Amino acid sequence: MEDKLAGVMETIEKYRADVQKMDRYITYLSSKRDQAVMQNYEGDSTGGPSTVMHFPVYDSGLMTFVKEAQNTVFMDRNYPYVYSRYRIKGVEDERRLIEQADVKTFDVLCGILSRYVLLGQRRSSVWADGVKEGIFLDIILKMQSIITYWDTTFEK
Repeated sequence: MEDKLAGVMETIEKYRADVQKMDRYITYLSSKRDQAVMQNYEGDSTGGPSTVMHFPVYDSGLMTFVKEAQNTVFMDRNYPYVYSRYRIKGVEDERRLIEQADVKTFDVLCGILSRYVLLGQRRSSVWADGVKEGIFLDIILKMQSIITYWDTTFEK
């Protein structure tokens, strides 16, 4: 029993500081849910249609969140293994696993967050989807909930 509690305490200590850092984005992520945080910039077309360049322009709050998330202990470049192990196929599976997550399955939260943050570096719409679908918000809230629960439990 004491070994299990020691493992739980170790997990909580590992993630606590970064969860507290990410807490400040809850208000932003809540306010942007179901809203566009990315627009496509089409550049200057004075040179003709073949010179028009399209690239995404992100909300500054989203960029700040992503940069902060990239520098946390949550980032796991092996997130595809989490998706494979838990048979995650889409947003509904992600939501279900986020809701069911606990201290033993913190790796699921990290894997899902990692997928959105890391894949978003290559696919422009992934970050925006993470905000719009509420995945970023749900993960941060769940992490906060787990840390708070165990902090309260250890205080007793």
